[in-house]
Order: sequence, then structure tokens, then C-alpha cells
Amino acid sequence: MKESESMFDVLMYLFENYMEEGSEFSPDHDSLVFELTEAGFPSGEVNKAFSWLEDLTNLRNNESELPESPRSDSFRMYSPEEQEQLDPEARGFIMFMEQSGVLDAVTRELVIDRVMALDLDGISLEQLKWVILMVLFNQPGQEHAHVLLEDIVFDEMEGHLN
Repeated sequence: MKESESMFDVLMYLFENYMEEGSEFSPDHDSLVFELTEAGFPSGEVNKAFSWLEDLTNLRNNESELPESPRSDSFRMYSPEEQEQLDPEARGFIMFMEQSGVLDAVTRELVIDRVMALDLDGISLEQLKWVILMVLFNQPGQEHAHVLLEDIVFDEMEGHLN
């Protein structure tokens, strides 16, 4: 397992086990780090995951750096680095989520930023869906979009399990 994938695994573990508790959840950082390392996650990857989440919160709170709503006839151009990380299927899924109203310009940019911060050698569609869930969960006023995507992710997971 690559270290960067371990960081993603830590993020998924945190999301699946703690994020559902919402704003009422305020764990002691040290005890959470201890729990994660006891669960087998390397402490360096745990720290990277916390940094990733902190950066997401900082981006959300610093609205002046977020893009304004684009004109209806505009489209997103991806940099070569983004194209390397997000294959055509992933970029198509992001566009689909935006056209479906699940993502807006701001959340799209947050998703792309957080995908790039994972530092993976490409991201799978499944991983992308989890990143989108994490970003939407972190955005106030995006509860409806979060529920829509959560239904998509979990419906597909159930289909694979049956």
C-alpha cells in the first residue's frame, strides 16, 4: 500500500466512523490520533489526513479565494497536472455532478483542490466520489447535495455487494 493511499484510507476511516456525528463531534485530537495509530494507520499518514481536513476547512472559511459563479456559457479547463490526476472518466463525473446540481463552481474547485492534495498517482472514480462526499459534508448549506451523492455512492456499493 502506498503511503498516500494510507492517508486516503485514514480520511475514509474518519469519514465513515466520525463525520456522521456532525458538528456535535469534537474529539480530543490526541486521543483520536492514538485511536488511529492503534488501528494500524502510520502516524505520519494520520497527520497528513488531519492536515488535509484542516486545509479543506481553511479553504471553506476563506471565501475570498473561492471562484465566483461562472457564466452559463463557461467551462472548466484542467491544467496538465489536473488532467494527469483526473482521467477523462473522473473529469466527466465532476461535470455530471455539476450539471446535476450536486456541485457548484465553488464545490467543484474545492473537490479538485482536495484531489490534487491527495498526491495520488491518479484517482479512481470510487475515490473521487468519497472526496466529493467529504467536501460536501464540510460545506454548510450543501446537505441536499451531500445526500444525493451519498445515495449514489452507497447504492453502487450495495450493487457490488449483492
